[in-house]
Amino acid sequence: MVTMESARANQLLAALSQDELARWLPHLESMEAPLGEVLYEPGGPLTHVCFPTTCIVSLLYVLEDGGSAEISVVGFEGVLGVSLFMGGQTTPSRGVVQSAGRLLRLRSDLMLAEFNRAGRVMQLLRYTQALLTQMSQTAVCNRHHSLDQQLCRWLLLSLDRHRGDDLVMTQELIANMLGVRREGVTTAAGHLQDAGLIRYRRGHITVLDRPGLERRTCECYAVVRKEYDRLLSAPPVPEI
Repeated sequence: MVTMESARANQLLAALSQDELARWLPHLESMEAPLGEVLYEPGGPLTHVCFPTTCIVSLLYVLEDGGSAEISVVGFEGVLGVSLFMGGQTTPSRGVVQSAGRLLRLRSDLMLAEFNRAGRVMQLLRYTQALLTQMSQTAVCNRHHSLDQQLCRWLLLSLDRHRGDDLVMTQELIANMLGVRREGVTTAAGHLQDAGLIRYRRGHITVLDRPGLERRTCECYAVVRKEYDRLLSAPPVPEI
């Protein structure tokens, strides 16, 4: 049985009021978390949220080719399954125990019932989840994919947030955004222009073939676009 003392080994649970924590206690389960255990898989249903107490969990983004990169670690200070709070029913990352220990878990439906007590304003957090997906995907993309692919992704994401097909943007600024040398952007932009996908003049980029850019980019653009579409077009969570 989970006690007040054992629940407060997690800092987020410890921050709850005594009445709130008392309401949660009967529903919290204490679990062993062995080294290497996979707690979540990308796209899998979020049946529970987990509050580590003595274990540490690494969150990895997994690419289609099997490559992966760590995007964050979670220990006694946090919770696993935050996308549930943002309106998602799945997680885009894999959760793997990197340091064995224990955790407490709570069924997702019970967690949502508690969370939704705050009302409809919590729908604003859907955007936060989409933004976090974009941030983690960008980190993985910058590590695993070519500069040509990164530039295509960046152009497509920019077009999604801009009316029209013209972008006023210098190569130096693009290089700063992507964290690469300006010469690399010049070469990558030249490849796209030679392929008839864009037209580049000093400080001005016109996209000529958006479907061609989408075919040329990596999987990262589609992942981010799908998450924005899924979360921001989803119906609001009803008040309870």
